[in-house]
Amino acid sequence: MKTKNIGAGITPPENKCEDNKCPFHGKIKVRGRIFVGTVIAAKMQRTATIEWTRRIIIPKYERYARKKTKLKAHNPDCIKAEDGEIVKIMECTPISKTVNFVIVEKLGKEKGFIQKKEALESSKKPASEKIESKEVEKEESQEDNKSVV
Repeated sequence: MKTKNIGAGITPPENKCEDNKCPFHGKIKVRGRIFVGTVIAAKMQRTATIEWTRRIIIPKYERYARKKTKLKAHNPDCIKAEDGEIVKIMECTPISKTVNFVIVEKLGKEKGFIQKKEALESSKKPASEKIESKEVEKEESQEDNKSVV
C-alpha cells in the first residue's frame, strides 16, 4: 500500500499498518485544525486521550487563567503513541461518537510526566493513608540514620 503525503511538514512513520483509519496507510482524510498535546491515557483500543493547556484572558480582572483541553484521538498501529508522549493531532471525519481527530506524528516525551502523574495519584489518597505513609517514611529514615552510626 502506498503512503500518502498529508502535508504540514509531517513525515510518514517508518512502520506499516493495516489500519483502515490511518491517515498514511488507510482511507481516512485529514483536514482542518492541528493541535499539539500530551497523551495522558492510551489504554483504549487504538484511541488515546490528548491534553494541552491554554491561556484565556479574564477581562474583568485583566488577568490570564490556564485551562486544559482534553480530546480523544485515533491512535494508529504504525504510530502507537504511549502515555507521556507529545503528539501532533489533526482533524478528520468522525471516526466514532467522541473521536474526530487522529494522531499523525510523535514529537517526543514530556519531561516529568511520570512524577506529575504519581503526585496527582498521591493527592487523591484519603488523609488517613497519607498520615500512615508519612509515619512509615519517618521510621525508615530513622532506621537508616541508626545504621550509619
